Amino acid sequence: MESTCSFLIKHSLSLTTRIYSFHSSLFFSTLSLSKPLHSVVVMLILSAASSSSSSSSSFMLSSASSSSARIPRPLSSFSTCVPVVVTTVSSAATSTLFPISCFGVKSRTVGIRKLRCAVFCASKVRGMAEMIEDAMTVSASESHELPQSRDFLDARTGEDLLSAVRKAVEDEKLPLNVAEGMEELYQNYQNAVLQSGVPKADEAILYNMALVFDRVFVDVKDPFEFSPYHKAIREPFDYYKFGQNYIRQLVDFRSSYVGNMSVFSEMAEKLKQGDNVVLMSNHQSEADPAIIALLIESKLPDIAENIIYVAGDRVITDPLCKPFSMGRNLLCVYSKKHMNDDPELAEMKKRANTRSLKEMALLLRGGSKIIWIAPSGGRDRPDPVTKEWYPAPFDASATDNMRRLVQHAGVPGHIYPLAILCHDIMPPPAQVEKNIGEKRVVSFHGAGISVAPKIDFHEVAGALEDPEAKMVYTKAIYDSVSQQYNVLNSAIHGKQGLEASIPSVSLSQPWQ
Repeated sequence: MESTCSFLIKHSLSLTTRIYSFHSSLFFSTLSLSKPLHSVVVMLILSAASSSSSSSSSFMLSSASSSSARIPRPLSSFSTCVPVVVTTVSSAATSTLFPISCFGVKSRTVGIRKLRCAVFCASKVRGMAEMIEDAMTVSASESHELPQSRDFLDARTGEDLLSAVRKAVEDEKLPLNVAEGMEELYQNYQNAVLQSGVPKADEAILYNMALVFDRVFVDVKDPFEFSPYHKAIREPFDYYKFGQNYIRQLVDFRSSYVGNMSVFSEMAEKLKQGDNVVLMSNHQSEADPAIIALLIESKLPDIAENIIYVAGDRVITDPLCKPFSMGRNLLCVYSKKHMNDDPELAEMKKRANTRSLKEMALLLRGGSKIIWIAPSGGRDRPDPVTKEWYPAPFDASATDNMRRLVQHAGVPGHIYPLAILCHDIMPPPAQVEKNIGEKRVVSFHGAGISVAPKIDFHEVAGALEDPEAKMVYTKAIYDSVSQQYNVLNSAIHGKQGLEASIPSVSLSQPWQ
């Protein structure tokens, strides 16, 4: 065994020298090892030295303990091998310290004293599996640590996860109502993803739900407080990718569509020129931000990642929703629908909304901002009689206030009507609820978004006097959203697909 390892070390170091000459970094996956025998797995990434950058000459390590490697990254059957250095290191090592990264978290350091062997292995994901990326990020520096719960990340099976939840309740580390919500979410997510037919669905379920449980548990112990303007947290843990990966498993891309991709591209050009863009949209589920990003990220990743969402207080207070909200750019407000749920808090909520409006005004003055807002003030809900879904009516005051903020920003601004259809994936409760902690019902289904050309206030209602002007303008935006929604509905629920396109709404699947 020793002679074999020596041989591997000798030749791996030779190959390492050749790899080091490349001016690029290698990306790869963790390797699950049987019988770890008190060792840890460390993936050694060699980044080429650059004469112009000292950081590019440093070693970057991505590692996971032998136990954390039990949660596999979701891969497809189309995997192929590319070279990557993986070394097994003594767990008792203490002499040399390097930062490591695990599950997208810049975590703690690991000592390295004796090199035992080197293995070259990794996976390149193709086809549908490209939509099952992980949240892993790699960095050569470490600013601070992020707590993790090994009870969840070390789970080998779904039952391990649920047992860890029950144990946390017994140890009084997790409230019973939160634990019940976690278990319910796991069962619903498992059922939905298993129906998808995605390769290695069971691995994706375990991987994503372990991360969800870990992030919820960490926040329960040390609750995160959102500021009026919250910027997406991308490190040391990438909450944006975490949310994308979770919702991705629930989207049937075969029956999902984007309307007027050319208008999205027009918006991207406006942003590059320094203009502001506002999307006035209907709102269907907590997954809306992820759905928007997933359907356009293949062509317009900058827009997907940089949209600022005007978000109600429920998504920043519900324990099961907070980790997903932490990965989005948010302007946090209190919805009119819940303003007087507790009369004693009404004044505080009004002051908070004023602060958020000031933040929005400052952002718009800086230019190149894209903001999403739902003038309805809440999610769409089905008609109680027909059970049909339609965009909820828009509030004319909300529409007009947003228009005025854009108009007085001092830089050009453009307002576009956006339609979203995704209620099947994560439908809201049938009725508006006052209490935090709604049930999460999820399913695997097609979804769609569509954007129409911008609507100019002066062209539509400039000759009219208030309040008629803002009513006419609001109706023009709402009518556009409704028309686009009907096209998406025909494509997805009517199963017409791309044939549902009309002259004003051209459907496509940009990820194809």
